[in-house]
Amino acid sequence: MLELRKDIFVDERDDNLKEIGKPTQRQDMLGHVTATSTYFNDHKLQGMLHLKVLRSPHSHARIRRIDVVEAERQPGVRRIIRGADVPRNLNTLLSLINFGEDDEPTLAVDKVRYKGEPIVAVVADSERQAFEALTKIRVDYEPLPTVFDVEEALKPGAPIVNETYPKNTFTYHDIYDHQKLRFGDVERGFAAADHILEQRYQMSPIEHAPTETNGSIAAPDTNGRYVVYTSTQALFFSLDTCAKILDVPSNTLHFIGGTVGGGFGGKVDTVTEPLSILGAMLTGRPVRYVIGREEEMQYCAPRGAERIFIKDGIARDGRILARKFRCFFDSGAYTRLSSYAVVKCAAHLPGPYTIPNVSADVYCVFTNRVPATAMRGFGVTAVDFAIECQMDKLAHLVGMDPMEFRILNAYRDGDMKAHRREAKNTALIECVQVAAEKAKWPLRDNFKRMSSRKDGGGARATVPATPREREPILVGRPKAQPQRTVYDRPSTPSPEPMPPPAPPPAPATPAHGAMRFSSVFGARRR
Repeated sequence: MLELRKDIFVDERDDNLKEIGKPTQRQDMLGHVTATSTYFNDHKLQGMLHLKVLRSPHSHARIRRIDVVEAERQPGVRRIIRGADVPRNLNTLLSLINFGEDDEPTLAVDKVRYKGEPIVAVVADSERQAFEALTKIRVDYEPLPTVFDVEEALKPGAPIVNETYPKNTFTYHDIYDHQKLRFGDVERGFAAADHILEQRYQMSPIEHAPTETNGSIAAPDTNGRYVVYTSTQALFFSLDTCAKILDVPSNTLHFIGGTVGGGFGGKVDTVTEPLSILGAMLTGRPVRYVIGREEEMQYCAPRGAERIFIKDGIARDGRILARKFRCFFDSGAYTRLSSYAVVKCAAHLPGPYTIPNVSADVYCVFTNRVPATAMRGFGVTAVDFAIECQMDKLAHLVGMDPMEFRILNAYRDGDMKAHRREAKNTALIECVQVAAEKAKWPLRDNFKRMSSRKDGGGARATVPATPREREPILVGRPKAQPQRTVYDRPSTPSPEPMPPPAPPPAPATPAHGAMRFSSVFGARRR
């Protein structure tokens, strides 16, 4: 049973709620349980054709020649579509908000940059005839060197994955190769620390595996318009992207969404709609393009791999004095949404903890992997995993209870965040206290009395001096300090920690550096 704690922040609460805590029936529930919900693939249109694509067997190769003559002669084939048939055969979703360069072709022309990249589309009377025609297409490839590791991709002499970004890193504000955060002086913080812990964390790519695979059906409508039934999660993004790729006014397209059979971020990219619409334009008939299960699992965009290095300097009483991040997002061969994930990551650091010295460098890196995309909290999920693992290890390192360790370092109202914004309406301390209570996890009385509203601000609200520095030069992987962590609670109580003191005093002659950080760039969070 849902319990609402009315004793927490009672003077800020508004309990005049209409839904929370009440058994409200979802509007789409009846259709789901009676199997009457309508999905895009339930539309069966007269004379509908079927589109399938030929994908690259190579992770990186130059296309020397494409021979479609025999495929065009196959029974039932209505049209072969190549990159030259796409009006604007270069796109990135984020260019709609003036963020990034167009870097991904709808159909590859001169090169393929990941295994499974689409090269040629076949439109035929049936799926079987389309598949059979694909086997008759001959492509002459020249295999090229590949790179699959984010740190290897940044080394001098690494293969160039995406010529739009020849350094294999996304370019921010036309000049910067990563997102950078500086607050205080981490080296001074490390020098003052009693313990240093440096760890490496890795998140592998994750496929969304929706019950319904990506797909769409496009059909000619009246007055030169086209109606599109689609499973997209981002209806207007998809509409505008298709209008751009096909070089038509957006009011030419009528997109109809509806029930999505599982998305989780994996149906934000506009993958099938441009080709199904182009097929309808070129044939004058409805065209259905549905990605198969094998294609979905192998070639559709996953949550991207992430590699995170965290170095912490900590005092023996449990205060974190300095935290340094180096994060690498594997974007795959093209941008998609990974560059935005990097922005979200940088905006979230160093986590919900007051740390007087913070340094972070976060990179969006191109490799010859399948392009990555959105997935449930992308940009924050992995770094939160790394931060909280690191917090457990730090608590063990100084012999503190992990719950109490988090309470000690948590944001309090009035504290200064590393992005130079005041912390407001914080509640991590109360959340940890309630979680400990529910789990019957004993906290000492002084930690039970702590509050997010007390002991914040003051010296903790100051902006520390941040020395200017040269742009860092990318080097090899940092050496991680071995740290075996046992999550058993200490057998003896740890000493009572002192209240969080002010950050260490600034140098007598500080060199104030300007911090470069931008948060959302006008994009909506997903």
